[in-house]
Amino acid sequence: MRSDIVKKGSTRTAHRSLFYAMGYTPEDLEKPLIGVVNAFNEIIPGHIHLRQIADAVKMGVAAGGGTPVEFPSIGICDGIAMGHEGMKYPLASRELIADSIEAMAIAHGFDGLVLIPNCDKIVPGMLMAAARLNIPSVVVSGGPMMAGRYKGKDISVSTMFEAAGLFEAGKIDAAELDAMEKSACPGCGSCAGLFTANTMNCLTEALGMGLPGNGTIPAAYFGARRMLAKQAGGLVVELVKKDIKPRDIMTMKAFENAVAVDMATGGSTNTVLHLPAIAYEAGLDLPLTKFDEISAKTAYITKMSPGGSHHLQDLNEAGGISAVMKELTKLGVIHTDVLTVSGTVQERLQDAAITRPDVIRSVEAPYRNKGGIAILTGNLAPGGSVIKESAVAEDMLVYEGKAKVFDSEEAAIEAITDKQIHDGDVVVIRYEGPKGGPGMREMLNPTAVITGMGLKVGLLTDGRFSGASRGACVGHISPEAMEGGPIGLIEDGDRILIDVPGRKLELKVSDEELAKRKAAWSQPKPKVTGGYLARYAKLVTSANTGAVLK
Repeated sequence: MRSDIVKKGSTRTAHRSLFYAMGYTPEDLEKPLIGVVNAFNEIIPGHIHLRQIADAVKMGVAAGGGTPVEFPSIGICDGIAMGHEGMKYPLASRELIADSIEAMAIAHGFDGLVLIPNCDKIVPGMLMAAARLNIPSVVVSGGPMMAGRYKGKDISVSTMFEAAGLFEAGKIDAAELDAMEKSACPGCGSCAGLFTANTMNCLTEALGMGLPGNGTIPAAYFGARRMLAKQAGGLVVELVKKDIKPRDIMTMKAFENAVAVDMATGGSTNTVLHLPAIAYEAGLDLPLTKFDEISAKTAYITKMSPGGSHHLQDLNEAGGISAVMKELTKLGVIHTDVLTVSGTVQERLQDAAITRPDVIRSVEAPYRNKGGIAILTGNLAPGGSVIKESAVAEDMLVYEGKAKVFDSEEAAIEAITDKQIHDGDVVVIRYEGPKGGPGMREMLNPTAVITGMGLKVGLLTDGRFSGASRGACVGHISPEAMEGGPIGLIEDGDRILIDVPGRKLELKVSDEELAKRKAAWSQPKPKVTGGYLARYAKLVTSANTGAVLK
């Protein structure tokens, strides 16, 4: 066992003394040491209940013949960090999470890991660590939040971001805003809707690193979540005994399965950052072209909030991710021969079935014949850009408008709330990419206020969007402005074409004029010059490569 390096032989007598100081017994040290990585904290609703999940995991590890050893991971709430300087940190924290797990696992010689995340960057950060370390691992999340209820309708945190726009437009008053905000988030769990956290927890199933139900069983279903956690704890001991490692599971075929599920469900655009980053840690290359290639073959069969009215509890009731994957096998886009933490995909899907066809459609009668995410290229995004096609209204799929350019999110928000943006505009928010932000902030505040105000506009950024964003919003534009990308050359009044079916993002300016602007461009001073973010900005790569550090 790997853990023998910290507990076996005469030269480890001091090490054993330190274990005994904490109450471990000699019998405990004969068993596999299983690290239980708990992202519990008191600032994220999705993590507030993770102590109970960790306790269940530890019971499962012990019952399976292992010795559980809990240690923590940081986590940032994207919702609370949204719309201010704090949003520079969530994506950057993904690397801190992976690095800290690496440090703990290698320093203490763990034989296996159970990783307990729930929200946005914590899930991919933990999967990156699992791929990098390549020791037997299972991921078990805390589960999604139930949708809130207001005046007989399901609502969620995304409703509240858009409610700010309704309030600014005078469509609701302060009393209604207050009543809504107290109803939107009814309890623990990752925010209701197929936003980034829930998308990544669902794709953890598709990758094979989590058990069925990991992404869809609501946090409020306390018994079911504890059972899942116990099963994960017992399972990791079996994986240690069989020496089945993450890179045995997270193969290129597994990533293709995950992309197919992402496209079929209309997941968050942030997956186009996270899946390539996880693949990179597994020694694989997952280019943007792979997403478009799979999208062309994959039907969009669930219409989840924010693009639709269904929430994760509906998807769970409908058969969950296993039912989605089984339906997709009809199109030949799911590899059933690949390994998961609990057998092959074929074995996992054997008894899967769609139990609510109103939630999961058949591939013969999908919402669209293409996947939910599109990759756009053109003279404005030579390295690619990303749009959540499933959350774009039909009449906005092809849109041309006049540029209104802003060099920060704050400047754009000020202009939007100051009624300076009008139908027919294209809001451009730049210098918010991985290097320029730094940290590639999510632009949920601008998109939500625009939606709430009822504006018919496009929005482009070298930053990114929340999974809760909807509309003609194009993000991840590469190269970013800070690296001299064309987005940094746009001027107020330029015409911009967003053509989702044609997969084009075009700046209607001649090559000669762009060359002239490029010659006159100079890189601005960094927005952050000290601390972690300054180091991050120097190492981070472009969004089209997953914003990994090199």
